[in-house]
Amino acid sequence: MTADPTGHRFPLRTDHASAEIAQVGAALRALTVDGVDLVPRYADDAPTPAASGVVLVPWPNRIRDGRYTFDGVERQLAISEPALGNASHGLLRFGTYQPIEHTADRLVLGADVVPQTGYPFHLRTRVTFALQPDGLHVTHVIENVGATVAPVALGVHPYLQIGGVDTADLVVQSTGTTTLVLDDRKIPVDEVSVDETNDLRAGRRLGDASLDNGYRGLERDAEGHARHTLTAPDGRVVELWQDDGFRWAQVFTTDRYPGQPLAVAIEPMTAPANAFASGLDLDTLDPGASLTREWGIVFHS
Repeated sequence: MTADPTGHRFPLRTDHASAEIAQVGAALRALTVDGVDLVPRYADDAPTPAASGVVLVPWPNRIRDGRYTFDGVERQLAISEPALGNASHGLLRFGTYQPIEHTADRLVLGADVVPQTGYPFHLRTRVTFALQPDGLHVTHVIENVGATVAPVALGVHPYLQIGGVDTADLVVQSTGTTTLVLDDRKIPVDEVSVDETNDLRAGRRLGDASLDNGYRGLERDAEGHARHTLTAPDGRVVELWQDDGFRWAQVFTTDRYPGQPLAVAIEPMTAPANAFASGLDLDTLDPGASLTREWGIVFHS
């Protein structure tokens, strides 16, 4: 018998919803509301594809050459994206989280980012998944348990769908007013106002778009939440919201998700690509300090 490459799976269930969280990467493997799959599934014997649903800590996206300077000291991270020469998607993408609490509708997973090459800081992370009748509420807590100030950024990488609807026919809407210009290594070189190719404020059919854009200037509601939606032709909507600590959102489309002609990820991020090097929106945690960030998925049928 071969082992599951995504580790142990933790099921959650209410009367109207179910979810499954993988131990590796604390990845959201499945989410269903009223029988509708909101996350694209993949084979039981496959590793998590395309960072599907994983937690990205202590940085999301990429760091050019894996190099950055913090507190006057130059650091060199391992290159985890050799094709482009970057350090990619943090240090827990393939980490094995441990269960702290698991009930029918609630799961708490924990994992430490231990001091290592290029990141000599020690973080304790906790992720709480609370299943709701109409979706999922996720809370992240990151604590600096080391002896020195630590640079921290956080992202998550959920792919979304409305089961039974061709993703190409979904209309994506998001309120970002600026987006990043990337070089051929997918590293930001400029931030510009959105234009006709990437402005999602009025909605855009995914089959007519090719997106790998980090957005800022997101519209916020009274709670400080930014909201992104995918709308089906029949009016059903899957919504992803993010709190005001998630300052950025990456919208990414791909034809390389297994079993999906087209897939879309909407990724809340506290900081953009290359933030360790640029310092843009990078958080720092003093020893003993912590930060909390929240996001969620809601289905409107």
